[in-house]
Amino acid sequence: MQSRALAPEPVSHLAGTPAGQSPAARPVAVHSTDLFKGQKSVVIEHNGCVYRLQTTKLGKLILTK
Repeated sequence: MQSRALAPEPVSHLAGTPAGQSPAARPVAVHSTDLFKGQKSVVIEHNGCVYRLQTTKLGKLILTK
């Protein structure tokens, strides 16, 4: 007899938000390729401070102030 894995309930990849929740309650999702646009780093201005978000060779993200 062949066993089948049960499909999990759909969940957003952001903070475990249930997929059926209203869009206003979910955080905005931005794909990293849209954010970086082929670059290795981007500058983010937030509350008067400047941050740098960069990718590593292993595909990780680093945020520095």
